[in-house]
Amino acid sequence: MKYWGEHLILDCASGSTSVKDQQQIYNFIKELVPAIGMKAFGEPLIEHFATHAKDKAGFSLVQLIETSSITGHFVDSSGDFYLDIFSCKQIDVKIAIIIVEKYFNPSSIKRHFLTRQA
Repeated sequence: MKYWGEHLILDCASGSTSVKDQQQIYNFIKELVPAIGMKAFGEPLIEHFATHAKDKAGFSLVQLIETSSITGHFVDSSGDFYLDIFSCKQIDVKIAIIIVEKYFNPSSIKRHFLTRQA
């Protein structure tokens, strides 16, 4: 059966302190997008949120791509982060994980991969 798109979900534990670094997150997304064969639509939005809740505070990322979007949330207190790549174009999962490891060095990654079809 043909499906419409792919959705890669990465739940990453205990990344390096670079999850608190807006420039590092920017550099990460700028390398990730072309490495997985996607094309960015505009600049990424990277903002610090949830400062009222110390256990949830951190940067959130939104990068539109021509085939959908990449989103993420990086938790200051734990170093955990959550990344979603959704695209109607095939996602190179192996390369995505290599780049995540290069920039954030998580202690573990839980990977979920879905095919999407209405």
